[in-house]
Amino acid sequence: MEERDFFTETTEVRKHDLRCPHCGQSAEYTVNWVVRRKRNQLPRHADERDRARFAKAQSYMVRRDDQLGCQNVRCRKRFEITALQSLAFLD
Repeated sequence: MEERDFFTETTEVRKHDLRCPHCGQSAEYTVNWVVRRKRNQLPRHADERDRARFAKAQSYMVRRDDQLGCQNVRCRKRFEITALQSLAFLD
């Protein structure tokens, strides 16, 4: 069984306050995330190894965007998102 059988996958857009490293202006940016939530039940064709892996699995988010464009009209340079983690576990 593969890991994607344990989760339902959706995409979400969340807003974060980030600062452009070039001009120093902070603004609110929308960042795309892939959200993988653990299913309620294990699929029927699972064996003992899959049950053990499913018990340890947690819901998590993976950041899809790596770069953003500055919202300042004078700057407009692209910068990497370093202030946010690329993986975040959900409760």
